[in-house]
Amino acid sequence: MNHSIYSADRSTHLKIVAVALVAGIAVAGFGISARTGSDDGLTQTARVIKAGKPVVITSSNASLVR
Repeated sequence: MNHSIYSADRSTHLKIVAVALVAGIAVAGFGISARTGSDDGLTQTARVIKAGKPVVITSSNASLVR
C-alpha cells in the first residue's frame, strides 16, 4: 500500500475530487442557510453622516495664521 497521491490510480483521484466537491457544496449550503435563516429583525441599515465645519485640535496655545 502506497500512501502517495502521485502514484494513486485514476479512481482514487476521482474519489478525492468527489469528496472535495461534496464537502464544498455542504459548506456553501450551510453558509447560505445560516445567512438567510436569521430574519428576526436584525437588519442593518446604512446611516448618512454629513460633514460639519472643520475642527483643529491642538495642545498648544499658539494662534494659527492663514
